[in-house]
Amino acid sequence: MNQKSIYNFTVILIMVVILFGCQQKRTTIVINNPVADGHFADPSIVKHQGVFYMYATKDPWGGEDLAVMQSSDFKNWEQGRIQWPTKTLCTSPTSNESRVWAPSVIQAADQKFYMYVSVGSEIWVGVSKHPLGPWKNAKPDNTPLIKGNMFPEYHMIDAEVFIDDDGQVYLYWGSGLNWVNGHCFVVKLKEDMISFNEEDIRDITPPNFFEAPFMLKKNNRYYLMYSDGKCTTETYKVRYAIGEGPYGPWVEGDNSPILTTSEDKTTRGPGHHTVFEENGQYYILYHRIKDNTAALYRELAVDSLNFSDDGMMNKVKPSGVVLSLK
Repeated sequence: MNQKSIYNFTVILIMVVILFGCQQKRTTIVINNPVADGHFADPSIVKHQGVFYMYATKDPWGGEDLAVMQSSDFKNWEQGRIQWPTKTLCTSPTSNESRVWAPSVIQAADQKFYMYVSVGSEIWVGVSKHPLGPWKNAKPDNTPLIKGNMFPEYHMIDAEVFIDDDGQVYLYWGSGLNWVNGHCFVVKLKEDMISFNEEDIRDITPPNFFEAPFMLKKNNRYYLMYSDGKCTTETYKVRYAIGEGPYGPWVEGDNSPILTTSEDKTTRGPGHHTVFEENGQYYILYHRIKDNTAALYRELAVDSLNFSDDGMMNKVKPSGVVLSLK
């Protein structure tokens, strides 16, 4: 074997070893719903240094603080506690009696973590260097980011942040009052993740929107996902619309809604979701109601989220998932 052949053989051998090593590091986990024990809703999730951190509303109807759980395998969850936000710390002259709801956590370009959360029916923003904190109000004046009376005819809750491929950050939020007339708003955030120009706020409400917007971009298409119906009943569901940009205009998918109460009623009133990607597969993490009482006890569930060849989202089959982890 000549020198060139030896070199080529060595290169191929190294590539095989690397590929085999990567495959060996993957772990397959079967996840049955509910994801974790307990009564939670409105989930958000981040992965940091191989660990998942899941944040959620405490049921019934929120608590003094948020639920937070961590897991390295998405199956065995350890519950923890973060000191911010709380109902006590996040109160302003424009707050109402509503408790702590609907966190949305994201890691920004500065590598810090930012949380957009509803407290007192207005939106607050926190910052931390680690998913478990210590967290604090990201605004130096300790005020809400979106005041409860900004648009008094609508509900200023359910914030979600999206970072586009060019680095521009968008804040989406909005709901309706008395279970009707939900509206979705969006504004560009500046690099500090807390500043914006009020005149830039736009109403981009898609068809059949009520609350809980979530933005997903895939193959240069913008998918605005959201919840419709009443979260206390089996009418709650997940819809989506497609646009050419972060503002739309929106055309609802032909097969929307994609996640509804299942025929066997094992999944009832699914909604207020987030989406995450692991090893090239998308997953939808959401809550579903455990009963139809006014007390509103919900639990967290996860399923695969897939797309058809023409770019439509497939109907979600509530069944749990086989999760492939590195």
